[in-house]
Amino acid sequence: MERNNAIDFIKFFAIFSVVVIHVFPRDSQIGLFILDNFSRFAVPFFFTASGYLFGQKMIHKRDSFDYFKRYRDSFDYFKRYIIKILKLYLCWLFFYMMYDVLILYKDAADVPKEFAQYINHFSFLDLIYYGTGTSGYQLWFLTALIWSVIILFGFFKLKKARLLLPISLIFNLLGLFGQSYSVFYDLPLSTRDALFIGLFYTTLGFFFADDKFFKKSGAITAKTNLSLILIFFIIQVVEGYLLEKILSGSHGEYFISTIFLTAFLFLFALNNKTLGKDLFITKVGGRALGIYIVHVVFIDIFDLIISALRLDHISDNLLLKLFETLLIITMSYISYDLLQYFKRRLSELVKIS
Repeated sequence: MERNNAIDFIKFFAIFSVVVIHVFPRDSQIGLFILDNFSRFAVPFFFTASGYLFGQKMIHKRDSFDYFKRYRDSFDYFKRYIIKILKLYLCWLFFYMMYDVLILYKDAADVPKEFAQYINHFSFLDLIYYGTGTSGYQLWFLTALIWSVIILFGFFKLKKARLLLPISLIFNLLGLFGQSYSVFYDLPLSTRDALFIGLFYTTLGFFFADDKFFKKSGAITAKTNLSLILIFFIIQVVEGYLLEKILSGSHGEYFISTIFLTAFLFLFALNNKTLGKDLFITKVGGRALGIYIVHVVFIDIFDLIISALRLDHISDNLLLKLFETLLIITMSYISYDLLQYFKRRLSELVKIS
């Protein structure tokens, strides 16, 4: 299956945006607030890309003439996909737990007591559904993706996938009331999860993999598509500003405009598959998931170094934050690439032995 370079190209800007969100203080200046809101397309785009790649495999296998082979192959791919993401989540959950324990031993006044408190604060729901509880707060994406794909696969096998798109959209819109739209009604639930974010965008990506759906949405010209992307970037920033700064609502991680922005961004990628081909940033974008998983620990280490040097007073400096963002992406890319290299070498050694 031919690789879509444009998806990886946009993934670079998406992962850059994620690091910006986590590095820059969002409220110290209006410019940084705008930058934060501008960057909110990133995680929805990752979910959409994941749904698209999953959909390509499922729809390709669906078109096989042999029913039993079709069923077996689609289930085998689904099983491998879930196991792969689950292993990734469990490995990095363990990593961040060990990192937290090291920091606890470094700073705690009463180590046994604080260690017991750390272990006891984990809930079963946090670990298996929300992906929270450690300093690796970004791991929620992996649990949300796992549950989104499980639900999507269930609807697909029941031949009800088309029904899932409007259902997941309704949940996505409801989820706004647990975040940016809480000024109108405060939904007493955490909505950074599979049901309220991941499921809709993963399902949207899945439908972009269907030729019939894509052909209907693919009639937009590149110029019109780019214009719509720019318009919805602006609307997303304005929407966030009105809700938080004017109406004094909660800080939101996604908006109504994010739906349209993500859809038109992805449509542009599908209509311009060679965009970014052979560029280094496209290669970096291809490693976006790895950078996403690793980058939080480098942010924490950078902040610890700044604190140890007693330079906290410059921590909001714009140039320093820009340097930190580029450094975090670079270190995350190199470290994850090295991890993959050692993983391959270890696998080769195991085969030889």
